[in-house]
Amino acid sequence: MHSVVKSWRVTKSRAADAAVVLVLTAFVATSCGFHRKAYENPITKDTQQPDKVLFDKAIKDIEHGRYETARLTLNTLINTYDSSEYLAKAKLAIADSWFRQAGTEGMAQAEAEYKDFILFYPTMEEAAESQSKICDIHYEQMDKADRDPNNALRAERECRQLLIQYPNSKYARGAEQKVRDIQEVLAEAEMAAGDYYHHKGSFAAAANRLNGLVEQYPLYSKAAEALWEEGDSYTRMGPRFRAKAGESYTKIVHDYPLSTYAELAKKKLQEMELPVPEADPAALARMKYEAANHVEPSRLQKGLGLIKRGPDVSSAAKSGQPTMDPPKREIPANVPVPAEGTTFTGDVTVAPVTGTSALDTQPDARSAAAGLEAPAPANPTKK
Repeated sequence: MHSVVKSWRVTKSRAADAAVVLVLTAFVATSCGFHRKAYENPITKDTQQPDKVLFDKAIKDIEHGRYETARLTLNTLINTYDSSEYLAKAKLAIADSWFRQAGTEGMAQAEAEYKDFILFYPTMEEAAESQSKICDIHYEQMDKADRDPNNALRAERECRQLLIQYPNSKYARGAEQKVRDIQEVLAEAEMAAGDYYHHKGSFAAAANRLNGLVEQYPLYSKAAEALWEEGDSYTRMGPRFRAKAGESYTKIVHDYPLSTYAELAKKKLQEMELPVPEADPAALARMKYEAANHVEPSRLQKGLGLIKRGPDVSSAAKSGQPTMDPPKREIPANVPVPAEGTTFTGDVTVAPVTGTSALDTQPDARSAAAGLEAPAPANPTKK
């Protein structure tokens, strides 16, 4: 019996020792693991940098439409943490808040803020995005062709600036299409003016306007019609402008071979005994692509187009390089060109008059012509 009790006590003691060993082993393992863990600053644990806190709060306010509150927060960030990594993002967020707010004031302020961002951070990727937003601001405010063209001209300039300054950005392709849309609207306005002059009988004005239209906007959907009216205007101006009319018809056949006016232009050239050119392969391919990708607006879209502010750009080209140069006004063909050597080419200078003026010493020419005696000059010393 005693041996049994003794054996039980030894077993119990060994179990206790084993438990102690296990506890010590676990403690050592835990301690070693603690020393291998990445260092953390206990002061900043479970906290965030204050500039990031401000930025995140402002972004949340913008997403919920609290634009004024967001701008106050962002300006606080900019003025307080002038070396923050969120400085550029904060300036861009201010511009975006105005853009989302919309309205006349919002868009004007957004454009100013985007331009400031481009000025301060021209090499950042977001600079191209800012220029794209400026393009969108004026593109969305563009009026129909028969109304004020100011926003269309501004949109064209800003979208061209994006293509020139950031040609490899992801926004370039969309900006290029916007330029085609805008130029379709601007060309439509020129077409309306040229068509008006043509029907009125002012053929010189019509030809000049229509020629400038095609030169500036060769991708215009009605360019062939404009050339047809231009050729007809030159024909009506007399035989002296026969060559000009031939150039218009030749351009239709060469540059717009799939248009409805191509066959009519060929007949005109044959009647005038002028050579008929072959169609340009590049122009032929472009017109085929346009025909395959043209989407005719539905009746609902046409009905809504009568009441909406913006123009219908469904006929705008979907391919081709838009014109990147500003428009130039040409002198009408019926205006005589000055002969060489008859124009003044020197410099105009201004020199002070010295000596007695002829106005004081010579008689009044008007009085002499009328047979009247010129009045004696006044004596300033006589009272």
